[in-house]
Amino acid sequence: MIQSLLHQAALMGKAVIGLFGAGGCARGVMPLVVETIKAVQAAHPDVTFEPYFVEREPTKATVNGIPLLSEEAFFALEADTRFFNVAIAESKLRQKITETCLARGLRPLSLAASQTICYDDVEVGEGAILCANTMLTSNIRIGKFFHANIYSYVEHDCVIGDYVTFAPAVRCNGNVHIGDHAYIGTGAILKQGSLDKPLRIGEGAIIGMGAVVTKDVPAHTTVVGNPARPMGR
Repeated sequence: MIQSLLHQAALMGKAVIGLFGAGGCARGVMPLVVETIKAVQAAHPDVTFEPYFVEREPTKATVNGIPLLSEEAFFALEADTRFFNVAIAESKLRQKITETCLARGLRPLSLAASQTICYDDVEVGEGAILCANTMLTSNIRIGKFFHANIYSYVEHDCVIGDYVTFAPAVRCNGNVHIGDHAYIGTGAILKQGSLDKPLRIGEGAIIGMGAVVTKDVPAHTTVVGNPARPMGR
């Protein structure tokens, strides 16, 4: 899917790829962009794919050797095809930038590290970022612009909404349903549910770092600890 989009761009001519954000998350994702470009250019050595970091108000010209442009400067680049992704953990901002890019005619580009493992009957929406050593097993449905950071996994029969963020080393066991815009913190463990009673994480919920979730979490609720409980004021 990822490389097929770039192969199509290769037939069209010059393509630019904008990774929105230039912080720690984006710096960890840009190597996936470069890895993807190299794989496609091996088949199309004469075609140009140009990667860029993109921020609203950049304060430097480059980040880790990659040009950093403002949003308007990136939108103004001359190219036959423009791709984008958003490497920003805050999901509402990720959605806002995504909607702006789509309205400007950019095409979402999913990114997956070569170390990603994906088994049977897995559907992932557009714009996903699957970092190194992530794993998706079987019979999984994931919405658009999902982030799975390093060493995270999703087990069988899970359903995950749009703009969901997994920090590093999230353990999402089988039969878990996660609502849109939920944030799952580093090292959190989501207990396995069942087909008739999945564990449910509500829309916009926040699961704290290292939390062990054994019960449903209501929408827009922050839980912490082992076992996870709502965080007090």
